[in-house]
Amino acid sequence: MAEQDESAKLWKVNRTIHELVKDRGFQVSDEELNMDLGTFRSHYSNSSGSVDRAQLNFFTNHKDNPMDQIFIFFTDEKSVGVKTMRKVITILEEKNIQRGIIVFPGNMTPSARKVIVAMAQQYKLEEFSESDLLVNITHHTLVPKHEVLTAEQKKTLLDKYRLKETQLPRIQLADPVARYYGLRRGNVVKITRPSETSGRYASYRICF
Repeated sequence: MAEQDESAKLWKVNRTIHELVKDRGFQVSDEELNMDLGTFRSHYSNSSGSVDRAQLNFFTNHKDNPMDQIFIFFTDEKSVGVKTMRKVITILEEKNIQRGIIVFPGNMTPSARKVIVAMAQQYKLEEFSESDLLVNITHHTLVPKHEVLTAEQKKTLLDKYRLKETQLPRIQLADPVARYYGLRRGNVVKITRPSETSGRYASYRICF
């Protein structure tokens, strides 16, 4: 029973991380996005019913820039430490990939988080606990549509309204939606909400 509960949880986590990657513009197959629980278990569960998280690892290319790749690394370590971070970085080096997301069942040690900061110039590393990914927050009815602007779109926006970056409303780097889209400081998102009078209206926020 415990194995079934665990596999059902990981099925949800696996689906959400594939949706996240797709929403960032990376290539993801419909098969992965639409996989039902039974198929997931037959693909990834062993004879005892438990899921080997290592089998969930994957990497993919950005649809607009095949040279831009991202690697998703699942670990079963309850408290992710420096050793696991070194393993991830070694894989990134071998595959010549600069982006990585670590998914773990428990928490991450302060030392491991320091590795993310220390390697920030070379690798864009992100971390999500499995509990963060049980539900796709962008599918919630209270979360409006978010679109990340390109550098060119951002410049057009600022020029059009004669604004400086500091005049835009802000979205925090640690905001769940900002984390979902992998925003960096200086990124601008367009947020579209329904409106009773005009059908919908757009606002913009800058990540800081």
